[in-house]
Amino acid sequence: MTIRPLTETDHAVWHELWQAYLAFYETRLPETTYARTWQRLLDPHEPMHGALALEDDCALGLVHFIYHRSCWTEGSSCYLEDLYVAADSRGKGIGGQLIADVYRQADLARCDRVHWLTHETNRNARRLYDGLAERSGFLQYQHPCTPSAPDQR
Repeated sequence: MTIRPLTETDHAVWHELWQAYLAFYETRLPETTYARTWQRLLDPHEPMHGALALEDDCALGLVHFIYHRSCWTEGSSCYLEDLYVAADSRGKGIGGQLIADVYRQADLARCDRVHWLTHETNRNARRLYDGLAERSGFLQYQHPCTPSAPDQR
């Protein structure tokens, strides 16, 4: 198995894995969001990156990660935003290898840490994650923004 960055020729397999990931979380996105995400993942000026796990040219999994600044560290951080392994490829260590690849990329980018979230009900992923990182104990809260709202500063 190999892990490599996304390339323009990966769009179809990436889209299939990405849709399967979103279906796992029982969500859908507009096609415009798929297109924008794909564009950002391939743009070398964007802090977003993606990689595929492949075996014999068959895509088994994907990972998306984003470099960002932090008020808590001097260096940048790496947010592992999405990790997905195809259902028929789970339990083979692919998820751990994708995370290890993100760790390597974050080290090369001189990040101070890699962090991510998962749903509390995702027990299989949590078993993997508990062996690869420390759980921070923080809970995530979200509030949707309205981008067209007038500036209130």
